[in-house]
Amino acid sequence: MLKFVFRVIPYFFRSEILERAGSGIEKIVASTLRRAPAAEGPLLAWPIACGSAVAERTMALDFAAGILRVKVPDPGWKKELQSLAPQYLAVINRYTSESVKRIEFVVTPERTAGEGARSTRA
Repeated sequence: MLKFVFRVIPYFFRSEILERAGSGIEKIVASTLRRAPAAEGPLLAWPIACGSAVAERTMALDFAAGILRVKVPDPGWKKELQSLAPQYLAVINRYTSESVKRIEFVVTPERTAGEGARSTRA
């Protein structure tokens, strides 16, 4: 029993320290985003709200009149992210000074390496 107690106590303290650190980081992020120029706060908050996996495949395009426009790679992504939009709005509005009323997902296919390249031959 004593061995169990000695294993649990350090875990408890580590957990508490991590929670405090996370809270401190959250305060720093929120403070930084609130000081960003009004139209930029929601753009900067997008990767924080959606997480790194989604942020790798999407991009916040612009913010105007309470609408954040986000580029997505295909209609499937658009549909999936629309269902998560209320959660994203809650996170973005928690961190920014400008109120985001709606997220508009815009389908813009990703280019492959050869697409869009101009020919250099004469």
